[in-house]
Amino acid sequence: MSENSFDFDLFVIGAGSGGVRAARMAAARGARVAVAECARLGGTCVNVGCVPKKLMVYASHFADAFADSAGFGWTVSERPSFSWPDLIAAKDREIERLNGVYRRLLDTSGVVIIESRARLVDRHTITVGEQRVTTDRVLVATGGRPFVPDVPGAELGVVSDDIFALPDLPPRIAIIGGGYIAVEFAGIFSGLGSHVSLVYRGPLFLRGFDDDVRATLAGEMVKRGIDLRFNTDVDRLEAVDGGIRVISRDGSELEADLVLWATGRVPSSAGLGLEVLGVELGAGGEIVVDEYSQTTVPGIYAVGDCTDRIALTPVAIAEAMALVETLDGRPTAPDHDKVPSAIFSQPPIGTVGLTEAEARRGCRNVLVYRSSFRPMQHALSGRDEHTMMKLVVDGDTGEVLGVHMVGPDAGEIIQGFAVALKCGATKAQLDATIGIHPTAAEEFVTMREPVTD
Repeated sequence: MSENSFDFDLFVIGAGSGGVRAARMAAARGARVAVAECARLGGTCVNVGCVPKKLMVYASHFADAFADSAGFGWTVSERPSFSWPDLIAAKDREIERLNGVYRRLLDTSGVVIIESRARLVDRHTITVGEQRVTTDRVLVATGGRPFVPDVPGAELGVVSDDIFALPDLPPRIAIIGGGYIAVEFAGIFSGLGSHVSLVYRGPLFLRGFDDDVRATLAGEMVKRGIDLRFNTDVDRLEAVDGGIRVISRDGSELEADLVLWATGRVPSSAGLGLEVLGVELGAGGEIVVDEYSQTTVPGIYAVGDCTDRIALTPVAIAEAMALVETLDGRPTAPDHDKVPSAIFSQPPIGTVGLTEAEARRGCRNVLVYRSSFRPMQHALSGRDEHTMMKLVVDGDTGEVLGVHMVGPDAGEIIQGFAVALKCGATKAQLDATIGIHPTAAEEFVTMREPVTD
């Protein structure tokens, strides 16, 4: 970091995963760093995203565990009961603890925390609260926010941020959308006892994921009693006695006690002064950056969900780490190739690499290996749930192009295969690997014949 007469060498706007990592690492290398945050430290992931959502997923699994235990000889003497307020209170305690962890990490790194909204005046001047500070460089890491479509009665619904502070569990919930947030909350509320309807305008949810993954999850969700309504575009919401009516353009209706808009997220880039400075924004408000995360204005950078790259917490952290290297004189571009991801649906999804459709667009000879089976744990539970595993392989080189799974522990299993794909693993190398028995994961190294359908 260069020496200068500014108040700070780096000023970070947003204390989410990417912003905090960049601030800490830059400060550890001797830079004078400040971070501005107008909400809670940790950003979306810690407060109203990955962390509390995963805790709720865990909570919703207990219904299955209680039911399945009978097949293993257990008798639950009393009918289990669930308390939504107790779950929310426990979740709040954990989030409060994590907020404290983030604060200590910043404090011990020597980062100045300013708890107020920041706005750029020029390339080197920022107003934050009642203060005006100067900085050599700026990092925008403001993340994203839920998108709500402009339809009559939209205000009657809530967004995912609101779910974590609901006072009560809704008996009936309508979830509008077809992305990962929609399917995750569908599983959560279904597991906790709500009647769930998922309404999506397309023919099948999770657009962009492998088609076998999408179809498998849809089938498993139906088995759980979730009402899936595809090809259904919402026209308006109306308040009715005791709830909300969702009216679709095809004339169909449903009533619910709560409507959740899970219709995507958009970058939080408005109100920062970026346009005045000439920072280029995309049509959706995403901050346009080059391979080194610099915007169209030199000295102003952006990482994470406020850009148009991959909206995942670990990606934001990786972008932040690459940026710190760049600012320290070693230009480093973040690597967005073969990024694994998980969806904590029920059953969960894990995936890395190309989908079958993507592979076929770029490779003439694609081999697909697919297996569907009942997990061993359900041999005694009697639950009608199946796991699906899939390998997408370049038939000419043998390179594994994609690994996809729907089933228990999918995220944990795919993490290891993500390492293998980054190393250029081939199908022959998977075949030569001895599986761990008895596990579901061993199926990935025992599939021998490609499918022909």
